[in-house]
Amino acid sequence: MKHYFLLVLCLCSLLPISAQKMTKKWNDFYKRTEYFDAQGKLIGWEKYNDFYDRMEYFDRNGRLQKTEKQNDFYNRKDTKDSRGNLQTTRKYNEFYKREDIKDSRGNLIGYKKWNDFYKREEVFDSKGKMVGYYKWNDFYERWEYFEK
Repeated sequence: MKHYFLLVLCLCSLLPISAQKMTKKWNDFYKRTEYFDAQGKLIGWEKYNDFYDRMEYFDRNGRLQKTEKQNDFYNRKDTKDSRGNLQTTRKYNEFYKREDIKDSRGNLIGYKKWNDFYKREEVFDSKGKMVGYYKWNDFYERWEYFEK
């Protein structure tokens, strides 16, 4: 029995462990989506800017970090830093049925893909290794990100 217990303990220690990294929740009062760390502290928020027709991301102190806007000419979403420099682009890849994420030079740095079996959006690096996933929490009504 002791050997069986040690075997089970060893096998469980080899399993990959994922921990909740952050949560994302809508704040109806401020009309914005807020991001919280694993301890529940506010780390930033995103809010839609009607005047510039873009999504803006702020840190916990209210400083603009980046913006995201639909680029209709290239049919993609462009993410720019607070100075307006292009950081990344996101475009849906019909062939692979995923959203490709590329750097400012056009190199693939990762992608997101929906998993119907687990009902979650999985995040992969450029080599195809899953680095985390987003899962909807019905009880708290929020998206939670888990890092692998």
